[in-house]
Amino acid sequence: MTLRLLDLPPVWLLGFAALAWVQAQVLPMGMSLEGPLTDLLSGILIGAGLLLMMLAVTELRRHKTTLWPHETAQSLVQTGIFKRTRNPIYLGDVLILAGLILRFDAVLALPLVPIFVWLLERRFVIPEENRLRRTFRADFARYQGKTRRWV
Repeated sequence: MTLRLLDLPPVWLLGFAALAWVQAQVLPMGMSLEGPLTDLLSGILIGAGLLLMMLAVTELRRHKTTLWPHETAQSLVQTGIFKRTRNPIYLGDVLILAGLILRFDAVLALPLVPIFVWLLERRFVIPEENRLRRTFRADFARYQGKTRRWV
């Protein structure tokens, strides 16, 4: 049960962010994107990620369904931010990681972003979609056909 509590997207996000921070501190290799534009972009990415998460959590709570990625949803949420993306919380995680990498000036850590996307898809998105497919069948198929996985 303890391992299941650790296998959550925020824990993975924290781990990837820690790797980026360590890279910036220990192995900067003279590479830098530091500047006011990078600071602005990092703030926008982090803010957008947090906003997506807040909108998604609000919508999930409104529909009285689970926030936990390993549980089966009680309802198929297709309103609010879920009209635009099937995975706004995971998209928020990715935006936050990208923003933190820029904030830390961890240029060599930029490849962590696509690796993180891959991990989220394999560990969380695909299993969740499989559960939704089994639970909501035709409704999920229609939703999947009209709403993109990421953006």
